[in-house]
Amino acid sequence: MAADHDDTFVPDLLPERNGGQRRDLSQYFGRASLLNSVEICVSEPEKRSILSSVGIKDTYTVYLVETRIKETSSKGIVDAPTSLWRRYSEFELLRNYLVVTHPAIVVPPLPEKRGIIQWQEFKTTDNFDPDFIERRRVGLENFMLRIASHPQLSQDKIFHAFLQQEDNWKESVYETGFQAKSDSRLKNLNASFRLKKPDRQFEEVRNYGTDLQTNISNLLKIRNKLADRLYGIHKIHGNYGRVFSEWSGIEKKMGDGLQSAGHYMDVYASSIDGLLEEEEQYADQLKEYLFYADALRSVCRKQEVLQYELERQEENLSHKVKQKEELQTGQASGFSFKGVTKLFKTETPESKEAKLKQLEESITEAEEEVKKSQEEVTVFVDHALKDIERFRKQKVRDLREIFINYAILQIKMAKKGVAVWSNAKECFQKM
Repeated sequence: MAADHDDTFVPDLLPERNGGQRRDLSQYFGRASLLNSVEICVSEPEKRSILSSVGIKDTYTVYLVETRIKETSSKGIVDAPTSLWRRYSEFELLRNYLVVTHPAIVVPPLPEKRGIIQWQEFKTTDNFDPDFIERRRVGLENFMLRIASHPQLSQDKIFHAFLQQEDNWKESVYETGFQAKSDSRLKNLNASFRLKKPDRQFEEVRNYGTDLQTNISNLLKIRNKLADRLYGIHKIHGNYGRVFSEWSGIEKKMGDGLQSAGHYMDVYASSIDGLLEEEEQYADQLKEYLFYADALRSVCRKQEVLQYELERQEENLSHKVKQKEELQTGQASGFSFKGVTKLFKTETPESKEAKLKQLEESITEAEEEVKKSQEEVTVFVDHALKDIERFRKQKVRDLREIFINYAILQIKMAKKGVAVWSNAKECFQKM
């Protein structure tokens, strides 16, 4: 598929399953992308168990994260090919760090921790189901490629360490102090407040994120219903196969035709498992954008927190300026017992001058805080809007490719049905 050569497009990043040929993605990314010089893959999921200090068995899955250098110019970023094992929790820690450290970035989401296959009720969907492990491996690789293709996230030192440093990597993350930043931000993020001057652009993005999540969620629900129905219809064709095969045993002239037709029905019935498993991959890609909606809203919430902090500091400055004016004029605005007491209280010129000086110093500090917050808001808004625009372009191109591939798969399924019934028709004609 043709694509513009910029930093925004992340094409169909899911590699082919079962050892298929991997695509060279470097052509889709700009010069800032780490993928131009390094290949990254997540492979060979492996089940492991350890005994805890209290004797409880902990079973988990690890994934092999491999990097290979494509150009010598990559030295200093990835110095040598690496191969190391990572648990899902380590991918999770990496993302949590990136979310806190790069607040203006729409950080790529992780694949879901637990899978539910609604179209096959009896199918095992625990964390160690081989099909689910494979799908999660693909999702984790996609997560890594998303980061490596991002012009800013791909330059993060902790991300580079994730690719290269097997021992003490977690300690390196915690040493950054990102948790303290996260805890302080979370207090504000969880607080309920109303902005005096909300940014309309971010309000629109937040509402869009909600609408995007709703639409994709509804799409996935419809797809699950259709997949469940298709699964049942295909499996019922196996009953045709059983009846035709049994019937062929009592027919001399019609026997071969019925037997062959029954065989085609059995093939059709069994084909649905692979087709729906393939379809599940496109559902996973849609789920990524279901989770991206949360990432979008998270960026908007961070902007609201910064704006709220700015408004509080502006109120504080306004209050101090008002205090200075009241002290200079000797008049308190509004009625209060405290204000009345001040009016009747005699104050020496020296004490008044000292209070004025203290207020002026406090006003100067407040002005600096307001200026600092204004700059922080301005920088955040600029970076966030640019990254949101990058995300929009990525989203349009990705969803277009997902929908096209999904349509092609539906055509493939329909052709399979036509071929089966055409073959059955020939069998019936030969009877």
